[in-house]
Amino acid sequence: MYAIIETGGKQYRVSEGDTVNIENIENDGSVLFEHVVMIADGDAVTYGTPYIESAKVSGDVIETVKGKKILVFRQKLRKGFRKLRGHRQQYTAVKISKIQLN
Repeated sequence: MYAIIETGGKQYRVSEGDTVNIENIENDGSVLFEHVVMIADGDAVTYGTPYIESAKVSGDVIETVKGKKILVFRQKLRKGFRKLRGHRQQYTAVKISKIQLN
């Protein structure tokens, strides 16, 4: 059984027991995802329009992690302008505990 959830403007395919890195959220305990787009249980597939109203996916927050560093370098030719900036995106690691469809 797996589900497709939407959080932070992105969609993730999750199953029970999976660990997913999602956009950083301000929650420390458990998380409830109510924007479930699809649930597949064997051959039975349920789609939402756009979401399934009676479906919920719950998970537990494990930790907040930082992603890989991205370097942004800008330069203008013959002007002496050079700029180097770095960025590390923060993610929240969530372990999916339960997928329920009422």
